Amino acid sequence: MSGDRLTDLSADRRRRRSSVSFSRKRLYCRASRLRWGSMNLLWAATGAALGLLAGAALRATVFRLSVASGAPERTSCPHCSAPARRRLAVRCTQCGRSLGTPLALELSTAVVLALLLGRFAGQPDVVAFSFFGVLGVALAAIDIAVQRLPDPLTLPAYPILITLLAAAAVASHDFAALLRALLGGLALAGAFLLHALVRPGQLGGGDIKLAGIAGLALGWLGWPALIAGAALAFVLSALVSLSLIAARRLTLRSAICFGPFLIGGALLAMITGAH
Repeated sequence: MSGDRLTDLSADRRRRRSSVSFSRKRLYCRASRLRWGSMNLLWAATGAALGLLAGAALRATVFRLSVASGAPERTSCPHCSAPARRRLAVRCTQCGRSLGTPLALELSTAVVLALLLGRFAGQPDVVAFSFFGVLGVALAAIDIAVQRLPDPLTLPAYPILITLLAAAAVASHDFAALLRALLGGLALAGAFLLHALVRPGQLGGGDIKLAGIAGLALGWLGWPALIAGAALAFVLSALVSLSLIAARRLTLRSAICFGPFLIGGALLAMITGAH
């Protein structure tokens, strides 16, 4: 009898394991069907939710660093002059007004992370690209506001992004991609430095540093992605500049910030899979 009971228990355990495994497979299959083109909609929705939180977290930093080059950081509310928190502040604690345009950072970051997480769903490099996306939104907002890409954001981004890509290389056993990313960062930063030397005044030091960061991310994906991202940056810049000139918002001698176009070109190359 004891032998029969043991046999029945073993069979019951096997049936339970089989049932759990089958349920997991069904759940995975349902999740994998939630796709639109190359986008995983479940991951995209998660990215959108995380983006709203990340955008809110960025607001105080963007507000604090949105000053002209060489000027001290903003430390008080522009409406009531009350001291502003350095981090994790959406509104002034004194007058209650928003620090910056309401929901602009939150919605922008939500869109960027939704696209990146939907595109790189479950891959080891998704964290690195998400970091680049969040950083890009913050830098673009500051560059549009004051035509500046501050060192407190660009310089720490190098070790952080390299560390995240190194972790992805270990997880995916793809150290060739890590080497290519490092070479891509050097190549794009070097190309922008050369451009700045040949045609002074068109690119600033912040653009060159940002080019190195974008080169790391695009180089990980491959040389075609690196070339596509750089080319798209100049195409976007030309299209927007011509549109603003046609609308008489700019003249041929007007300067326009290049950082948002470099970030936009890099993100387009990542999301469209130009690699």
